[in-house]
Amino acid sequence: MTTIADRISIAQSRINQAAQNCSRSPDEINLLAVSKTKPISDIIAAYQAGQRLFGENYVQEGETKINALQADYPDIEWHFIGPLQSNKTKIVAEHFDWLHTLSRGKIAQRLHEQRPSDKSPLNVCIQVNISQEESKSGINSANFADVATLALTIASLPHLKLRGLMAIPTATADVQLQQQEFSQLKQLFDQLKQQYPSVDTLSMGMSGDMDIAIANGSTMVRIGSAIFGER
Repeated sequence: MTTIADRISIAQSRINQAAQNCSRSPDEINLLAVSKTKPISDIIAAYQAGQRLFGENYVQEGETKINALQADYPDIEWHFIGPLQSNKTKIVAEHFDWLHTLSRGKIAQRLHEQRPSDKSPLNVCIQVNISQEESKSGINSANFADVATLALTIASLPHLKLRGLMAIPTATADVQLQQQEFSQLKQLFDQLKQQYPSVDTLSMGMSGDMDIAIANGSTMVRIGSAIFGER
């Protein structure tokens, strides 16, 4: 039976191979272990295997885990990757290091106001609805002006730090469509990067599509079930 440590090693090997295949350095790509709905013991097992970046989708669950682990594991970097309602911003502002799903100026303003002054700025990625599906959150990918407007708002808020873009592409086995969506996000990312020196993170790619995501410039892949098993 494979352990969490084994599966992290396999995931890292896949990242390394995908990077090699497109002549990139594996050092440019971070592995974010998506630990939502998984017990604290699984996070500790991943930590002991060298993993430091963890992603949570649910505000209260994430807060509980952070509070339980921060004393003994202070170097864990906590990423919030789920949809965020305005009535939950305080928990993210006070506890997390990153937010990947920012798509509204109102949420940005609240996070800024609620971020404790003794913490470093909250790292944020703007979520882009790259597939333009109504069921998904994010700024419409067809309009860079909307991305630029939100980026300008974030840049004016000193308790936030704009780091890049995040997207959840169409759930499909169509490699051509995956390629098209990832390529489109990379173009938006390059445009944003030209305007903001702090932009360095392209959060795209999961267990099923990480190879294509890495070939299109992903710097952070979000891996859940391939590390922790099915939910």
